[in-house]
Order: sequence, then structure tokens, then C-alpha cells
Amino acid sequence: MVMTTENKRKEATKISRRTFIKGSGAAAAAVTLGSAGIVGTWADVAEGAPVDLTNAKTFTSSCTMECLHHNLKGYVVDGKLVKVEANTDDPTKACLRGLSRVQWVNHPDRIKMPMLRTGEKGEGKWKEISWDEATDLIVTKIKETQKELGNQGIAYKGGSGNFGQLVNPLSGAFFNYLGGSTPFVGSLCCQVVTTTMPPMLGSRYEDTRDTIQDSKYILVWGTNPAVTMQSYMYRYMDAMSNGARMVTIDPRFSETAAKSDEWIPILPGTDAALGLGMLKIIIEEKLYDLDFLQNHSSVHFLVDKATGDQAKADDNETSYLVYDEISKSIVAHDAKGISPALSVANTEISEKYTTVFDLIYEETKIWTPEKVQEETDVPAETVIRLAHEYATIKPAMMITNMGGFQRTEYGSYAVGIQFYLSVFTGNWGKPGNGVCDAGGVQTNLKINAPIKSPKPQGEFGSIPSPKLGEYLLADKPNKIGFLWVMTTSLMTQFPNTNAVKAALKKIPFVVVVDSLMTPTALYADLILPNTTVFEYTDLLANNRSHYVQLMEKAVEPPGEAKSDLEIFTMLAKKLGFGEAFDKTPEELIEVCLEGTGITLEQLKQGPVLGTPDPYIPYKDGIFKTPTQKAELYMPMWKSKGFNPVVTYIRPNEFIHGDKELAAKYPLMAVQRKINRTIHSTFGNLPWILETCGDKPHVLIHSEDAAARGINDGDRVVAFNDRGEHKCVAIVKDHIKKGIVALENGWWEQHGGSSSYVTSDFVEPLGGGHSCNNTLVEIRKEA
Repeated sequence: MVMTTENKRKEATKISRRTFIKGSGAAAAAVTLGSAGIVGTWADVAEGAPVDLTNAKTFTSSCTMECLHHNLKGYVVDGKLVKVEANTDDPTKACLRGLSRVQWVNHPDRIKMPMLRTGEKGEGKWKEISWDEATDLIVTKIKETQKELGNQGIAYKGGSGNFGQLVNPLSGAFFNYLGGSTPFVGSLCCQVVTTTMPPMLGSRYEDTRDTIQDSKYILVWGTNPAVTMQSYMYRYMDAMSNGARMVTIDPRFSETAAKSDEWIPILPGTDAALGLGMLKIIIEEKLYDLDFLQNHSSVHFLVDKATGDQAKADDNETSYLVYDEISKSIVAHDAKGISPALSVANTEISEKYTTVFDLIYEETKIWTPEKVQEETDVPAETVIRLAHEYATIKPAMMITNMGGFQRTEYGSYAVGIQFYLSVFTGNWGKPGNGVCDAGGVQTNLKINAPIKSPKPQGEFGSIPSPKLGEYLLADKPNKIGFLWVMTTSLMTQFPNTNAVKAALKKIPFVVVVDSLMTPTALYADLILPNTTVFEYTDLLANNRSHYVQLMEKAVEPPGEAKSDLEIFTMLAKKLGFGEAFDKTPEELIEVCLEGTGITLEQLKQGPVLGTPDPYIPYKDGIFKTPTQKAELYMPMWKSKGFNPVVTYIRPNEFIHGDKELAAKYPLMAVQRKINRTIHSTFGNLPWILETCGDKPHVLIHSEDAAARGINDGDRVVAFNDRGEHKCVAIVKDHIKKGIVALENGWWEQHGGSSSYVTSDFVEPLGGGHSCNNTLVEIRKEA
């Protein structure tokens, strides 16, 4: 039988998958490809030719996606990358995705030349052109747009597909050298943490991973570290082996819930109500840490009832007024020898002032355990027990990293209540406590931008990222004539995908920079072939790893693929500012490292630890706010017309929200991360597809499935007014009745993203994404 190229590929993936899985055990374990010195890559296995590693050269690089930035070792034989493994210099372990990078580099469908669209957008008709032709065309389109629409007609969108210091920072500098561009604001990931955490605690990126094993109580809230933090999930298991209790709050019985002592299912979007109910119990039963509250928080700061603002001492920006219980007078909070009152109710100043504590307590009062149960579906007795456990078992740690609770209509309040609970119980500043979000090198070191960026010229307005499709279609705030897309995939991640697709079709000229034909690239006018890991030199020093890492170029890229630095340098030269970009990667890396005490020569010897070890966020309760206290009153929320302390607002797209919408679409859909991708990255690699499946799924409760005539394994369609998402049903009672879980990140080539149906409502307090307040219906596919 004659085997076609496609059949050869399928056969190769089957063989390599068996080799890949053999001996690997858990997903995060090292793969045994190449044990005993022999390795087979996808292409090599297809040809039946194992590779001898005896004389292989080795290079180090790193996964640059929004993950943990594992350090990787690559083996090169005869100029070809043949194996990738976890570097032993890194205490975290590379996962299935990182080890699959050998397939990414050697993928037969890599884009090798600039490709100009010749058919309709999305039709897939292209012709190869030279780089000179491509850059000339880009320069022409930029100048045409500037002439017709001004720089307001130019936009670019980057994302978390590459955290290297010589990638996204360069794009910002490039477009500012042009004069500026209409910006996209807000992230689809952790935007409401980004807007809540710095004013409340003083900084954005703080993580607790170094002391997880020291905790005695681990509350995993709306996240799934068994998948999203799998390289150090063993630390959670170590804590449990040492007697820690682990509880998971999640609408879905996740992989982490399966390993926990208790699973608490909850209705999406109601997390703030649960937290307020817990805090009511902690306050009324005086389970709070009084010493910590008085010395390390702002709860005793006075609030002027007439203005609703915190009262400042002599208009001092960092000194606030409190009521001193010793002198029975109003004094500055930082005065010596005072005892600030938590509450001023029933005092002589109560007509004019209240305290932050009083305001917070007032918001908790309606949230009896029974009221919490009514709103969240969490049983009243569970609410009581949860409050007692978190307040009394010390040290207690809350794991919230990238949690789904924040991707809701009022996610800022859900984030805020978690910080309230941790501050009220004194769970900060010591090993085993704190709230885990994300943290890394830039928490401790100032990494410089590789190129100094000029300021944009003019007024531009902005486009909220969740509303990307809608705003582009409506020419809000500006008509866009030129769009540059890199390090992200608009067609897989951005909500209301039909609107995104229509916007890409509408914009006159779209450039996509990528290494493979992603779903977004299908809707480009011009695709520029890009390098991937092990094909360029870069520095990785970001907020996901505690290590500063040098990414070495190990092999030449296929065809004429180029790094982002090379692409921007070529264009900058033709646009008249080439001298700013015409530097070697090594020169720019040295600029990034200036003042850090770390040198390029050090990094050539291996990763360098960039944080204290162990890292303890806000050690000894010293926060990074101007007052060095946790500041629980949020002027920013007040300025937007919202309560400046945490409250609960019922979502609109919710089973108890818009009644007409809920009747039409009675199932609540949440998004879940799966171990096959980081967002949509890695989504078309053979080992990933063979090991994790090649079709999207929806998890649905057996009663919900039976009511719709759906059986396990049926092909189904999740739909609402925004669009449809085709998937395969997993019928299992691992999710609350009335809720379904859709898988994030699937490509058009595999059936399309779940983002076709997700809400594009912009969270009003912080500008975040609200995908987990999405209503759908599900039917069997015809």
C-alpha cells in the first residue's frame, strides 16, 4: 500500500505517542524519549530513524508562555533539535507541553516565508513573497493608514504567548516610534487582580509557592493547581502528608478537588457572597486577629460620612485619622502610643465618622449562612465550618492563582473578599500563609525595557479587550485600518468570536506574526513567519518564574522565519528609526540586566535565582502600600460609582439574573483549563493531540444530559445568541447540576473555540473578562 504524506504523519504520531507516554507516569514527569541515548522526534519516527545523542550539543531555553517558565535543555544533532527535557537547574519540572517543543520546532507545517492572502479572508489561499516585498507592503499600508486615519487608525495586539524581554516590549517601542497607536486595555486573564491587588496590598505579583508545604490549611478557591501548577503540585501533597487539610471551592469536581479533603461546589459569580458570609461569622465571633488588624491593616481608618472618603491627617497623602481609645480623641494613624478603635459606633464621633471596619461589617450583615446558601448553593453548615477552619487553623493559605471567580461580572469584589479574609485572620507574612496569585523575578528585580520607548503623540482612546470584536466593528473609539497581531490568538481566546472574526474581515490590513497557521492567521492579509524557542536568543525574566534565564539559539529556523527583533529592525530601518532597534540580542539583554547585579556571563552558566529563597510575600505583615498596611478601602471603586468596600452584586447573565435570558439559555457555562494547552498554544502538536484528544468536550451533569437526550460521547452543540460551539459530551456528575464546563483554547481546525459563546461583558470595577458568567443551551448535533 502506498502511504500518503498525511497517513505517514498519522502513523508517526501514533508511534511517537506510545513512546512519549511510556514510562512517563504523571503528565509532569520526564518523558523517556531517547533513554539510553536514542531519541525519535516526530519526523524521525516517521522515517524510522532513531538518533544517536552521543555527540549531541546541548542548549538551554525556556517555555515563554503564561505558565511557570520552566527551563529546558535541548539536544541538537547535525543542526537539528532532536530532544527536549527539563533542565535540572530548575526545581520545577517541565510538563508535557514543554517537552513537546521538539515537535513545534520540527513541525512540517511551519510557516517559512511571508505569505500574502490571495483569496477571501478565512479561505486559506496564499502566495509566498519575499521579506523585502513584505516589509515594503507593510510600510506602504502604515503610511496609507496614517494619511487617511492618523495614528489612531493603527492598532497592535500582543499577549501572553511570549514573555521574553525582547518580544512584547519591542512591539510597544516600535509603535510608539511610529507616533502611537490605539491601545487595547485590560487582560483576559487576571485583569481584576491587576487593578485590585496593588492599591489594596501594594504590589501585583506575589506568590506563595515556596512555602506551600508549611501550610496547615489550604483553601483552593476557583483554581486547579493540579493542572495549572502541576510542576509543583507535589508541594500540596507534601503539605497534606504533613497533616494539612485541603479544601477546594469550584463548580466542577476538578483534578485538584479529587485530591482534596473536601469539594465545595458553588454557583459561578457568587464567590463574593460566600466570602462575605464567612467574614460575618469571623467578625461576630471575634475570630479575627486583632493585633494584625490594628498594626497591619487600614480597618481603623476613619471615613467621613458626609463625603464617603477616608479622613486624612492634615491632607497628608500617607497619614490617615483614627479614633484613639486611650485618649478618646482623633489622631493620626501613625502616632505613637495609641490604640486605634476598629469601630466608632456609639462614640461621640459616630455622627460624623465611621471606620473602614464598620463599613465592611455593615456589608456582611445580611449574609447569614442561610442567605449565603440561597445565593450560592453552598450549604449553610458548610459556610459556618469553612469560616471557622480558615480563621483558626494556622498557618492557612488561600490558592487563587488565575481563578475563575475573577472572570465574572463583578470579579473585583470576589478578589477583594479573599484579601479581606486573609487580612482579618492575620494570614500574611509567614511561611505557609498568604494568598497565591502569581509571582516571579520582577517582584524583586527591576528588569529594564530593552529599548527606551518614546511617548505616543496625540489622543487615542482605548479598546477594552473583552469588547475587541464589538469595538473594532463599530469603529470605537477610532476606525482601525492597520492591525498587527503577535503573541496571541484573537480567534481562540477573545469572547464573542463571531464578532472578532467579522472585525478581522473588516479591517483593511491585518498582519499576523506567527510560526504556524493559527486560527487568527487564517484571517490575516499578511502572515510573517516567526521563530520559536531554541531558534533565537532572548532573556526570560518575568512574573511566572523565580529565575532569570538566558534563552539560547540552538538551531536555525526553517526557511526564512525571523525573530521579532529582526522583523522590527527591518521595518524600523525602512521607516527611519532603525538605529533604535539595530542591536544584537546580547546588547539588548545587557540593557535589560543593568542594575540587577546579574550579568549575561552568569546566565550563560545557568539560570540565576532572582528572588529570596524562600520567598514570603509581605514578610512579617509589611505590605507595599504607602502606609505599609493592607488598605481595604478602595477609592478607585468609589470613583467609578461603586461601593469602596467589598459588596455583592448579582450577575446579570446568571440563572437568577436576567429571567428571560435564563429561560432561553438555562445552563451556566464556565471555562476550564486543560493540560493540553496554555490558552491555545501547543494546540496542534501531535503528542498533545494523541495524548489529550483532538476534539473539544463539554462536561455536563447526568440529569441535565438526560433532560436533553444526551449520552456520554455524543456530539453536541453549546449555543446562545452569540454563536455555537461544537463539542463532545462528557456525562458525569463531576459538576453541579445546571452548570456545564467548556474547554478553553481549541483551534478552528479542531472545531472552534468555546469563546464563540462566552460573554464579552466588561467587568466594570477593573475592566476584566466575564466569561464565567455565560448562559447557554446544549443540544445534540444533528
